[in-house]
Amino acid sequence: MRLAGPADQAAVEQLVHDAYTPWIEAVGARPLPLEADYGALIAGGRVHVTDPLDGLVVLVPEDDALLVENVAVRPDMHGRGIGRALLAYAEDEARRLGLPALRLYTNVKMTSNIRLYASLGYVETGRAGIEGRQAVLMRKSLSP
Repeated sequence: MRLAGPADQAAVEQLVHDAYTPWIEAVGARPLPLEADYGALIAGGRVHVTDPLDGLVVLVPEDDALLVENVAVRPDMHGRGIGRALLAYAEDEARRLGLPALRLYTNVKMTSNIRLYASLGYVETGRAGIEGRQAVLMRKSLSP
């Protein structure tokens, strides 16, 4: 894993496009990661990528948790544990930053993602409307 740099922006945007475009029909709208400003996220040190760039995670430190804002894996690489590795990396980053938990949200219609997060110890903490979409809010507490 490494931080994405400016030279990675086009590849990051393509990976996100490829990962989230299949969800448009199920969600009924463009998933929020397709609307993000990856130039700004990369410049802010928020985008962490695998090497080679088969997956990425966008991490945003908050006061009481590390927000996992986006996890994306190239569709042709699904089923190889990349998503799980990205989430394990996020846990390591939260611990490194001294944060006691991770939190994330996902669209209520992305049921396979919800099942994955639950299998990794995330618990649903609520549901909310986010930019016109219905989201499941999830959190994972980390042991010290």
